[in-house]
Amino acid sequence: MLSNAEIISKETKNKKNKEEAVNMCDIDPLRIIFERRSTRSFTTEQIKDNELDIIIKAAKFAPSAMNQQLWHFTVVQNKELLARINSLTRNAFEKSGNPRYEERARADNFSPFHNAPTYIIVTVDEKAIAPQADGALALGNAFLAAEALGIGSCWIHAVNYLYTTVEGKELFKELGVPEGYVPIGSGAFGYAAGPKPDPAPRRDGTVSIIK
Repeated sequence: MLSNAEIISKETKNKKNKEEAVNMCDIDPLRIIFERRSTRSFTTEQIKDNELDIIIKAAKFAPSAMNQQLWHFTVVQNKELLARINSLTRNAFEKSGNPRYEERARADNFSPFHNAPTYIIVTVDEKAIAPQADGALALGNAFLAAEALGIGSCWIHAVNYLYTTVEGKELFKELGVPEGYVPIGSGAFGYAAGPKPDPAPRRDGTVSIIK
């Protein structure tokens, strides 16, 4: 049975979470969409737990085919594990036979997730109706939530290649990824170490409107 102090503490926490949710809803979504940039340089400071909670909640509120929600989010913040993922990815790139990957692996400062303090891997049940779309939409929501919180983010596709290796599949088992779930992508999250880059020009000729 909870003590009075524990009940008050819980009620205070719930009230704070509700207030944060209301404040988040006051943010102009279009501004967030247009101002978000990919961050590839992060500070070492870890994001706050409540910020992570909001990012994950936003991801879970993404649309999915037939509302299946057959996704899984693996959040890695442990420095030793991040270093191991970095090492495994580097080894995979070195043995890939892909000149571009091999060149990246030779970089002294190699890090597939740009040394971000928080790394989120999104996997989806391979039997889902639209696993690629579901996972991509979830990551997109996570990136937009991060932007609203003043947190930098970047899509990281290297995890998909890592998964094709024996070492990668063993790692996924160790991480507790549900059986039958495959990676769709991943995201690097943290506080940006510098100013946002200017947006690249949008390509012309990519829209057809039929009325």
